[in-house]
Amino acid sequence: MKNALATIAILVLILSCSKKETTPSSVQTDSTKIIDSINAVRTKINDSIRSKNSFKDFSGDHKFTHNLIKNTGTIHFKKIEGEKDHYNVSGNIKSGKNSVEIKGFVAVVSDKHMNFTGEITQSITENDNGKPYTRKGTKTFASKDGGKTYRLQDMINGSGFVDYIDIHF
Repeated sequence: MKNALATIAILVLILSCSKKETTPSSVQTDSTKIIDSINAVRTKINDSIRSKNSFKDFSGDHKFTHNLIKNTGTIHFKKIEGEKDHYNVSGNIKSGKNSVEIKGFVAVVSDKHMNFTGEITQSITENDNGKPYTRKGTKTFASKDGGKTYRLQDMINGSGFVDYIDIHF
């Protein structure tokens, strides 16, 4: 009997001292909702960074020149929406039978350099009697005067002579 009472006393003590499970008071949030909200914020930040220019804005019309053509022409830079320092460009210079036409895409890569991808077609009477010469692909325009003038670095034309094709800002 003593053993039975001792056993009952121990069981009562164990049951009364055991921790009771409780439900957490805070509601657990779905982890995918948290991840989606973080991704939405990151996308917004990345989009704002991507669309801001690192360099000055070149949008608009600018003077376009060639050393063998008297007149000046115009080149138009149109900013590409959502892109940083990227422009669609087109323009021309004409004087009599001499002409230069430019059409393509420009990525400004530094304060002194622009990479142009597209075509520059020229017809100069002093070079092969005006036979058209086209530069295709990616070409660099560089500035040595702090960004006021950018000169095409592929200066040798199809006749073997030097051309100075400049964009003035």
